[in-house]
Amino acid sequence: MALSALVLCSRALLKIGAQPVASLDEGTAEAEVAANLYPAIRDALLSAHPWSFATGQMALPRLVAVPYADYAHAYQLPADFLRILSAGGAGAGRGIDYRIHEHRLHTDAAAVTLTYLFRPDESAFPAFFANALVARLAAEFCIPLTESGSRAEMLQRLAEHETRQARLIDSQQQTVRAIEDFPLISARG
Repeated sequence: MALSALVLCSRALLKIGAQPVASLDEGTAEAEVAANLYPAIRDALLSAHPWSFATGQMALPRLVAVPYADYAHAYQLPADFLRILSAGGAGAGRGIDYRIHEHRLHTDAAAVTLTYLFRPDESAFPAFFANALVARLAAEFCIPLTESGSRAEMLQRLAEHETRQARLIDSQQQTVRAIEDFPLISARG
């Protein structure tokens, strides 16, 4: 079955012993809790780590309006933007001075390549991330639906474990970066 918000929320509901939902707008308590909490929990978990499946790069379009102070240019951020990882000049993924202000990137650079976290479709979530998200959803759904503090605490610990596992798996999908420009190395002479 393809992943969707409904499938993920239903799995979380099953974890806490609640009934799965057929629709997030069906009017049940479970559907209300899932519909209201899911988007924020999903975005928070996506933003918490530079997930490989949710990382993108793009050249930003420069805006006609210039920043009021400090920088010469403003650039429009993508619509699915969650968090910036780095920004660089044309053809480089990092290295420029910038500031995010009012959903725009301000900088003095004449061109910007943005490396950022975006909100992918649920069908693109790998299994390790889906498991971490379901565990986090179950922990958050528990109090409003079961009013059991001890169960919520146990589910919170499980969610933290699943998130650590997911981050570990995801972090193994790229070459390890070398430490660059570390002041203590320079001080050794």
